[in-house]
Amino acid sequence: MADLNKKQWTTEPVSPVDSPEWRQFLAGAAKDMNRKQLKAELDAKQTTKGAKPKVPMTGKDWVKFAILVIISIAFIVPILLVLMNSFKSTISVSNEPFAFPSGDTFVGFDNYKNGIDKIDFFPAFFRSIFVTVFSVAFLILCTSMCAWFIVRVKTWYTKLMYLLFAFSMIVPFQMVMYPMSFVANQLHLDNMIGIVVIYLGFGAGLAVFMFAGFIKSVPLEIEEAAMIDGCGPIRTFFTIDFPILRPSAITVAILNAMWIWNDYLLPTLILSNQERTLPMAIQYLRGGYGSIDMAAMMAMLVLAIIPIIIFYFSCQKYIIKGVVAGAVKG
Repeated sequence: MADLNKKQWTTEPVSPVDSPEWRQFLAGAAKDMNRKQLKAELDAKQTTKGAKPKVPMTGKDWVKFAILVIISIAFIVPILLVLMNSFKSTISVSNEPFAFPSGDTFVGFDNYKNGIDKIDFFPAFFRSIFVTVFSVAFLILCTSMCAWFIVRVKTWYTKLMYLLFAFSMIVPFQMVMYPMSFVANQLHLDNMIGIVVIYLGFGAGLAVFMFAGFIKSVPLEIEEAAMIDGCGPIRTFFTIDFPILRPSAITVAILNAMWIWNDYLLPTLILSNQERTLPMAIQYLRGGYGSIDMAAMMAMLVLAIIPIIIFYFSCQKYIIKGVVAGAVKG
């Protein structure tokens, strides 16, 4: 018995590394490492799947690049000239329009202060904001609903409506501006509220055309599932279709906001001098007998283009997406 106890105590203990539990732990750790490595390889493949190998530019590519650079310069240089001349005196703007402001010609922000005082800038600025915001909002709301109705309700009169909206895009404004101003006067639309309705009519053609193309690509099964859940047509549109229309809605908003903000002819025909918008107010820097305060006008043009440039750059990523959306049905 004593020998047995002695043998038991003198037996060498089993190393923890050789234990079954440790081997199982090592096997699990190896599996985790293999799994992580495999996941990393798959992620790397997916990342580089759409990447194209770099190809050296050919002669045609350099020609295209040069043409695009020239076009870009043609658009950027006028804006830079307006900005540069807004800090020069009136005489130097007329005599040396392409020269940079120097010590003798640089006047700082005097042109901006002078222009703001002359044209009553801030009331005209807020009137332009009012007309632009409400016109674009009504355009998006009304034309998106109209396009949805035209696409989903397939009858002869919806097809006729679509053709009329498409036809309105090719009618020049100069053809209808005098009858339109007469009708607007008779209907008492020659005010800040009425011009919003007029902009809705003139901008509806392009907006309906773009929205209709996008709605055709929206699966009808989504709306049917919403109706099965108890949604009516109006609720289906605002909860299902309208959120999907976001790219096209932003594109329509950008295009129409740029048009309405910079429009001069239609407000001049409709509004009175007491309700003039910013483009109308800037024209009042033209004095009698052909005299123009060019320096102040350049400064006011800079202030006028800043809001629309900010709006454009903040939403530009949606323009191409909204234009091509719905180009292919399905």
